[in-house]
Amino acid sequence: MITPAFELSQDPDFLILSARVPYTRTSEFDLFVDGTDLKFAAKPYFLRLTLPGRIVEDGREKATFDIDKGLFTLRIPKETAGEHFQGLQMLTSLLAPKGSRSAKPLVEDLSGAEGSGNAGGQEEDEEEFDWQIEQEVYKEKSEEELGLLQKYGFANQRCGVFHRLQEELCEVIDLKNPEGTSAAERRQARLQAEASAFSSDHYLADLFEDDEIKRLLKFRPWWTKLRVSPEQEEESAVSFSEEEREQLRRFTNRSYLLDKTSRRQAWLSLVDILLAFCYEVRSTEGEHSVESPWTIRKLSGTLSWLETYSSLQDVLVSFGRRVSCFPLYRHFALVTSAIRDTAKIFQQGKACVLKCLLEIHKVFRENEPAYILNDLYITDYCIWIQGVKSKKVESLATALQKVVLQKKDLELELNELESAAAMVLKEEEEEESSSSSASSSESDDSDDESCPETEEGGETCRDSPSQPPPSVCPIHHTPTDALLSEERSTLDALPSASEDCRQLIQELRLSPERRQSEPSDASADGGASGRSPGETGNITVETAEPPADVFIK
Repeated sequence: MITPAFELSQDPDFLILSARVPYTRTSEFDLFVDGTDLKFAAKPYFLRLTLPGRIVEDGREKATFDIDKGLFTLRIPKETAGEHFQGLQMLTSLLAPKGSRSAKPLVEDLSGAEGSGNAGGQEEDEEEFDWQIEQEVYKEKSEEELGLLQKYGFANQRCGVFHRLQEELCEVIDLKNPEGTSAAERRQARLQAEASAFSSDHYLADLFEDDEIKRLLKFRPWWTKLRVSPEQEEESAVSFSEEEREQLRRFTNRSYLLDKTSRRQAWLSLVDILLAFCYEVRSTEGEHSVESPWTIRKLSGTLSWLETYSSLQDVLVSFGRRVSCFPLYRHFALVTSAIRDTAKIFQQGKACVLKCLLEIHKVFRENEPAYILNDLYITDYCIWIQGVKSKKVESLATALQKVVLQKKDLELELNELESAAAMVLKEEEEEESSSSSASSSESDDSDDESCPETEEGGETCRDSPSQPPPSVCPIHHTPTDALLSEERSTLDALPSASEDCRQLIQELRLSPERRQSEPSDASADGGASGRSPGETGNITVETAEPPADVFIK
């Protein structure tokens, strides 16, 4: 039997089902309504839905069929008039058979169940997440246990996948040996790779030449334009395209039996993936390109290093470091804007989160090596997010709005680098200002001293020199030794700067004019000046005697 393409909508009194069933006969429709169960059959199509609310068959139901479009529309009364059915856009969850949504363990301890006041499976719904670091007593594990813990994928539920995909491994993730690398080793390798990839030149270029960055910051993604009134539910603000609904129908619904640690890992990794997605949407202004799969998986530590996080702060720090090291635009303002965008997505509800995940799924599906990430993460997230409680999504949005990320948290010495670069720019402006004022004063003095006019009797002007111009041109040297020593002392005042950062700042401070004024090694060896190593003394530049009627300034 074929599952038809269908949509669900509602008004205060009726549930409306629209199913596309071309090439069928009107005389073969069959409908079954019983509480939350709805079955529709029209050979060769069959549709079975488990609804979030109860419907009745009391004679008010109405069905129409458009033969030209092959569209069947059914209006079914609600058992309680005015009731709002939530989750009508979660098509994969609606297609699940009744009773399959429960993920209760096969073996339970019923000794303390009596009088507890909680049915099985309800504890997860009532508990509140603490998005801070959770501390546990350290327990040493044997080598055999450590070998079994090298897992990854959605909620760390997969292992052994990359044994079969060694050829695609280097094109998908940065981790070389995921099967034999522990979580701590992955994190250490990721931090080292980010530190070596950080380019201070690229970061400073984007910092001071930020016209393109300012334009990207003004862009408004589609989720920022959603407006939900207090009367409307989250599903009313987000609409899915026909392609997205078709993809939801293709997913196979499954149950996820996750403990508290696995659920925490799933939520934090979801934030990490959506942060990378928000950056990519803003950097391309909503138009995905051939670089989009690389950008999303490169900026997400979850997708590129199979990283597992312990708190929201860890997720944001990892994302901020990777934005500062890898993409085309490396600016801290893009990090903060991505955090705000992600909080806005969670604030709009799980339907908005699902739409973003479907967009990521499409980007990876159209890229040859990245499709593996759909199997490892995105497909499971698309199915899992449809069954979570809305209050979990709302609490995560609130936590993202409260979290604070600063440049010093990235541990890339961004504050020291920016301070030194700003100091260099200020000194260059002061030097340009002083040199321009000095040249203007010299010009005024030379105008006063050079008086070509003569008085009566052929005598020269009082202020004019009594002797002809000298035959040797004086060369003016700037006293750079004192200036350079002062700048070096200022550079040494930055105790937190690393050796590479110090060298970069020193190169920034040394302008081309100062490099020319310092003695070069070639001159000391006699190669550039034309002198032998034994020659010493001053060099005099001689010029030809100028004609008497030519005045040289």
